[in-house]
Amino acid sequence: MAADFCHFKQCFVLCWSSVVDVLEALQKLLREFAVPLAKVSGERLVELSHVWDSGWSKAPSAMPVLSVLENWEEVSELISHPGQRYKGEGGIEAAAIHIQSSWRRYLARTAYLCHCRRKWAAGTIAISWLMHAQLCRVRKALQARRFSQLENSRSRAQHLAANWKRIQSFKRTIIHIPSLGYSQRKRLNLRGFDILQNTQMSRLCDIRDENVEVIYICPQHLGNDILDYYTSLLKCDGATDGANTTTARASSSVRRYIILTPEAVDYFPTHNMCLSTLLKYSPQTLKHIRNLIQGKQAYIVGGVAHMDDLAVADELGLAILGPEPAIAQHYSTKSGGRRLFVGAEIDVPPGQGDIYSLNQETVLLRYLDEIPEWLTHYAQPAKTSCYPNWACFLKTFLRQGGVVEAYPPSNSVTCLTVDLLLEPGGEVTMLSCGDQLHGGCKLEAIGSIVPQSSVHPETLNSICTRVGRACLQRCIVGYVSVDLVTFLDHNTMEKKVWAVDLDITYSNQLAMTQMLLMMTGGTLNCRTGCLEAPIPIREKCYEHQIVPKVPVENLCAVIGNHLVHSDLSMLYNKVFLMMCNAHGIRFNKKTKQGTVFAFFDSSERSSIGMITVSEDLQRALATFARHLSVIHQEISVPKSQGETNFMEVIKEIEDILQMTAQNKLQGEAKPAS
Repeated sequence: MAADFCHFKQCFVLCWSSVVDVLEALQKLLREFAVPLAKVSGERLVELSHVWDSGWSKAPSAMPVLSVLENWEEVSELISHPGQRYKGEGGIEAAAIHIQSSWRRYLARTAYLCHCRRKWAAGTIAISWLMHAQLCRVRKALQARRFSQLENSRSRAQHLAANWKRIQSFKRTIIHIPSLGYSQRKRLNLRGFDILQNTQMSRLCDIRDENVEVIYICPQHLGNDILDYYTSLLKCDGATDGANTTTARASSSVRRYIILTPEAVDYFPTHNMCLSTLLKYSPQTLKHIRNLIQGKQAYIVGGVAHMDDLAVADELGLAILGPEPAIAQHYSTKSGGRRLFVGAEIDVPPGQGDIYSLNQETVLLRYLDEIPEWLTHYAQPAKTSCYPNWACFLKTFLRQGGVVEAYPPSNSVTCLTVDLLLEPGGEVTMLSCGDQLHGGCKLEAIGSIVPQSSVHPETLNSICTRVGRACLQRCIVGYVSVDLVTFLDHNTMEKKVWAVDLDITYSNQLAMTQMLLMMTGGTLNCRTGCLEAPIPIREKCYEHQIVPKVPVENLCAVIGNHLVHSDLSMLYNKVFLMMCNAHGIRFNKKTKQGTVFAFFDSSERSSIGMITVSEDLQRALATFARHLSVIHQEISVPKSQGETNFMEVIKEIEDILQMTAQNKLQGEAKPAS
């Protein structure tokens, strides 16, 4: 009823309805927020009323309405205070509504999150169950497939045993797969695993039998230098016939072998898979092999047995000359070999096998009170690259088990390895025998002296026959190597022989022996302990055209299976051979004496094999050591000798030569006394 307000109403009577709407909205806002004083600008109120009908009245907000106030800053600050709304009209109801809505929102949010968690859990459980069910189906299918492969392998093994004699009498193809089917833990911890699987390239020398063709599966891509070397090497089969016959045999030998590398080698370069697994995942190579053996008698010669051996054999439809993987793994352990030797009534070192914990019987309590402490302080691993200290060795020992055996009570202990072929037909054949040659680690053989001279041949034949028969009784066929130690018992002054290890695989010694026999054209008679090689026949006129019997001579060979030198990569090709020829390091095809090499890899190029053949043991050892020394001096820098085991082998040979000389002097002195 104020005069100025009446005057203001009269001036804007034509649009007063819009002005009243704005005033009512402003009044409602101010009462709700309990604003004590508000000064309204008439001009701003009219301006706002003009646009009020354009849609703002449907959704009014505080800021446009407060813009008509002259003290809008004070009012705006008051309205923005927390809880100011609940001090005005309907504040209690508004507070109750806000509390209820917040609580309902909290309940709804909590229920939604719980629902989401339950939904996620249900999805995870469903996926896990589906994956578990799928995994069970895959495992069952894999078990069924492996069982089928095992049954098929047994069937083919029976066929191989029934037709072994006939197969050996006719043309046949041998597929060599030098796979090392170690456990995954062991494979992943091995450096240069592809090189280790290729240290038996000498298996190619099986083609010295004219009825044999060889398919060699290589775990790495070889360079042309190595391929050319083996091509020229395999042309020499030690024959002593005429030139035309030798040329014909050389060309025939080259055609009777092929080297294949599975394509999976490129797919898994860092997985350290065994060769059988790589071949299993190489369909192109498998197809190539099937085409090569189509219509031919063929069988597989593997390495360390693995389940994927059966898969490859099943894909190719071939028999494996070897035991089932489970049997091989069971008897390839130290404890398994010890049980087999005891069953064959072979002397073994005093000790205990199948040890998996530090506690056993009550009779060993006193032993356990004293010996572990001694071992902790004084035991030293023989090879620190495998086990840096006793604690590491003990941890591995207790995880996978092992044996504790006595060391021979003698200062003069000789170790030897004998390679046997347990034929599927049931016969036992000795293929190779050699005294072990050690390096820095006395428990690791890096070579051998062929033939062995530590054990009387009849005694050795008796031991190997019993071991072979025991293996055949346990369904072990194929290639087996037996490690023996011999020493003089000072109590009885008799030579004793202990069996210490059984390897159910094709050994490096046997592979290098194949190369030895290929180069000399001779035979290794393990029953008599002689390496016999034919010598050339001088051309003479014989009456009545009678061809005389080819004379033979007894030889001795020193084999280095795995000689390592970090500087070999500089000369691992024709330059290396040229250097050796310059120093007279070569093999004489006429006299069947000299030195020949085996190359293994095209990547690191740090490992070689070497065979030295001579008339007697002393000359063979001396020549082997001298050639190693020459090679070492030629490729080594004076200030840096590089990583090598050459010098360790030379030291071992010098010790053997010294002991041989002492024994010779003692033998000559006994008759005089």
